[in-house]
Amino acid sequence: MRDPYSTLGIARTASEADIKTAYRKLAKELHPDRNKDKPNAAERFSDVTRAYDLLSDKDKRAQYDRGEIDGEGNPANPFAGMGARGGYRGGGTYGAGPGGGDFGGVGPDDVDLSDLFEGLFGGKARQQPGAGARRGFGRQPPPPPPPPRRGADIQYRLAVPFVDAAAGRDQRITLADGKAINLKLPAGVDDGTIMRLKDKGQLGVGGYGDGIVMVEVGSHPFFRREGDNIRMDLPITLDEAVRGAKVKCPTVDGAVMLTIKPGTNGGTVLRLAGKGWTKKNGKVVDGKPERGDQLVTLEIQLPEDLAALEERLEGWVDAARPREKFGL
Repeated sequence: MRDPYSTLGIARTASEADIKTAYRKLAKELHPDRNKDKPNAAERFSDVTRAYDLLSDKDKRAQYDRGEIDGEGNPANPFAGMGARGGYRGGGTYGAGPGGGDFGGVGPDDVDLSDLFEGLFGGKARQQPGAGARRGFGRQPPPPPPPPRRGADIQYRLAVPFVDAAAGRDQRITLADGKAINLKLPAGVDDGTIMRLKDKGQLGVGGYGDGIVMVEVGSHPFFRREGDNIRMDLPITLDEAVRGAKVKCPTVDGAVMLTIKPGTNGGTVLRLAGKGWTKKNGKVVDGKPERGDQLVTLEIQLPEDLAALEERLEGWVDAARPREKFGL
């Protein structure tokens, strides 16, 4: 069973953030939709997902580190390999090989294994009824069989528009069986976020696998994300900046009216509260997920035809010294 740390390419001392970062990177690289010419991509994707599921669970990770479970999450078998050559045979003979001979004529009555098993199990070897002076150990019950394997996971790639991801709007996704469901995006969804749909994979002996959805957030022509905030540049005319005005401003929720004060300078940043990205803290405000703000930078746009403006400014010179603070 491959080591999940090796599968994700991380050290055993990796932090939770390191584990998540490595998984997201590999999930994007190995997603079957991006590797249609590589038939083993789906299998590697599933291996990476299983490794992440184990290591992202603190309890399972601790169990694995202690050797209590294997890379599949199944109980580890402490007696693995005891049936090899030289091991105990059920008929009471310590066999040395396929021929069934013993170690130079030494039989079970002459072999004292107490020291070995005292060290292995941390206690005295148990006296068997009727064994006389012999010291041995009772037969251990066989380890439980591993649970039947579930069906394979099915990978999906979900393209989400920027405005929907920002506002946390539900998405419609069609599954491999042809059924369409509404998918609720997690708060603060990022490009590359992995979502798991329980029992939406293929059917196996142990039940259904899961659906693994990788979210791809689209870009936008004028919005850009900055943490929980959304930024944009809004052009205004010279007369709107000088005289002030009310102008329409786009947001991910639709246009709103923005007030420009008279004498507004280019580069001024206005804040639209609650019009940013959904926050990962999960808080709810007025029945909706808490969101960041939209930051609007005003850009004064001069007219394409400057003739009329030059005519109005004939003989006028601005006495301000805007570069004086630079010593110029």
